[in-house]
Amino acid sequence: MTTPIPATGPLDEARVEVFAEQLFGTYTAGMLTLMIDIGYRTGLFETLATGPATSPVLADRAGLDERYVREWLGAVVTGGLVDYNSAARTFTLPAEHAVCLTGDGSLNLAPFSKATTALATHVEAVARVFRDGGGIPDEDFRPEFTELMDGLSRGLFDGQLVEGIIPLTGLGARLTDGIRVADIGCGTGHSTNVLARAYPASAFIGYDIGIDAIEHARSEAAEYGLSNVAFELLDVTQLPVEPGFDAVFAFDVIHDQVVPATVLERVHDALSPDGVFAMLHVKASSNLEDNTANPLAPLLYGVSALHCMTVSLAHNGAGLGIMWGEQLARRMFSDAGFANVEVFDVPDDPMDSVYVAAKTAS
Repeated sequence: MTTPIPATGPLDEARVEVFAEQLFGTYTAGMLTLMIDIGYRTGLFETLATGPATSPVLADRAGLDERYVREWLGAVVTGGLVDYNSAARTFTLPAEHAVCLTGDGSLNLAPFSKATTALATHVEAVARVFRDGGGIPDEDFRPEFTELMDGLSRGLFDGQLVEGIIPLTGLGARLTDGIRVADIGCGTGHSTNVLARAYPASAFIGYDIGIDAIEHARSEAAEYGLSNVAFELLDVTQLPVEPGFDAVFAFDVIHDQVVPATVLERVHDALSPDGVFAMLHVKASSNLEDNTANPLAPLLYGVSALHCMTVSLAHNGAGLGIMWGEQLARRMFSDAGFANVEVFDVPDDPMDSVYVAAKTAS
């Protein structure tokens, strides 16, 4: 096969070399992502965070096979995640790295590695719909994607939902006094349950199309001993409009919908006259040129192509994708009848925005 030569003139060999290095850096980062996933799944980061260890000691602590642990350590040391003392043959997870790779809070970024691992298994199928059109339905991603999204969002909901996000919505006092609330596309229901625990005077109901997610949500609610929350299997285009909800939440779900415009209209209709719709979503522009400086944009566009967009297109949907952006979101909110749409940054979360829309103009 002959390598095509650009019509613009001879190749810039230096530029070729730089780009080749960039590609190998990309491939290396991808492989390192899989090693992070293994470290997260096996507890190796948590174990190493307890103190320096040799490979045999670390394997013994973690209850793992030493030969595998040794090879994993080779990857994470050369990848700059773990420090190595060659004289003592000990490995150390620096405290600054441990903050980002361990713990239950939103600072632990290790769960994000599972997005690459999970979505990689769908590359062949997505490549097929690139050629043939259509998409991959949501059920093909379950239950793995349900678990993945739970892992990605749990820390944020635990650390930010009540203290950081709710104050942006202006709903704190009303939730404390007691109102009727829907959480649409609630997934495993952790967001709903966190709110129900924090605001016992309010009544919450979570809706999702995944039975696996709903079962998980109900189980967690029972574990927490909550009596002010319920979960139902429902396509949210059929969100009940009577009696009205005082607040509706949507956490990173509108872009996945087959008919997102219809969902927004239904939410508007389901709100009481003084109701509020609050949407958490990735911070992005609707214009590609505005996203080129965002270092996370390739990750987000990639996740969108491999999941968010294709689950909508599988049903001849809008295929908004996760990067639908603020400009389009504002237009769609307005078209659905919402007034006074405001967009806020999430405290300590540079990746997301909160949209707050009133049903009627104030």
